Amino acid sequence: RALTAIGILWAILTILTAWVPGQETASTLIILGTLIAVRFLVGAVHAPIFPVQNCVFVRWFPPGRQALPLGLSSTGLTLGIVASAPLLPWMIITWGWRISFMVIAPLGFIFAALWWWYSKDDPAEHPSINQAELDLIKGERAPVIKDLPPPPGWIRVLKNRDVLLLMLSYSCMNFVFYEVFSWFYFYLVEHRGFDEGVAGWVTSSQWLAGAAGAALGGWICDRLCRKWGLRWGCRWPIIGGMVLSGILLIWGAFTQNPALAVTMLALCFFFNQLTEGAYWGTSIAIGGQFAGTAGGLLNTGANIMGALGAILVPLFAKSFDWTIAIASGGVFALIGAVLMLFVRADRPLVTE
Repeated sequence: RALTAIGILWAILTILTAWVPGQETASTLIILGTLIAVRFLVGAVHAPIFPVQNCVFVRWFPPGRQALPLGLSSTGLTLGIVASAPLLPWMIITWGWRISFMVIAPLGFIFAALWWWYSKDDPAEHPSINQAELDLIKGERAPVIKDLPPPPGWIRVLKNRDVLLLMLSYSCMNFVFYEVFSWFYFYLVEHRGFDEGVAGWVTSSQWLAGAAGAALGGWICDRLCRKWGLRWGCRWPIIGGMVLSGILLIWGAFTQNPALAVTMLALCFFFNQLTEGAYWGTSIAIGGQFAGTAGGLLNTGANIMGALGAILVPLFAKSFDWTIAIASGGVFALIGAVLMLFVRADRPLVTE
């Protein structure tokens, strides 16, 4: 129900975006106010997708086999950005921005209908699941404790040391993610002197590297969890990915060779996204039956860091230069790796 509602509401708000009044009917203040309000609601509506998918994967995959599907969902996100980067500008140039929004809005309705038709909250209710698959899914999963004493689940999540440290580490990772998302193209054109067309292709290649990294990182995390257990199986992909992405980002920012710089920055994003499946898999392992709430806290920290980064990166560029501004993400990545050393994925917040 939650993902179906998200798809429908996203489509409706995308249509409303296309109906924002123009200069012929409203003042600039009203236009901006309406646009900000609608886009704020778009963000609020689709933000729960990742926390809700935690609830899906905790039901559909056994412990130690959740990071790969979680990583693939991040691969889908980055591939969506790769596809929309050239497609949406072409649509806007060809048809105008209002019609372009109206064209993409039905995708939300289609997704919602397909999800409602095919998905089941409980694997046992799905007609395509056989008994062997059901036994595999439920064999190692902790039972849901229905009559827990106080405090309620969301209080347990907010008070849990491992969830809070995981949120801080994930927020540091997302400083790099949003730095790439918001500033990389501008940095290539304005600071590195790349042609706009070349910068566009380089930016797309970086997102493709991130897509590959997210899928590979999830697979590695699941393999390590089955071999070494949740504690170190979840830690190593994150620590390794964060350290390597931090070093590569600092190296790419300070090198004078433009070709080497973009190579290092693309590899940085590959290793940054290598951590995605492990982060979300850790939130499921710790959260258990409250995996959705734990994932929501992760998402909140990540988006707060995205907002903070939108302020800090241009501030660093103005106060120092763009080299320092871009390299600052590497410092956050290294801090995130250190924080992960203190997170225990093998210590669920609810135990019998």
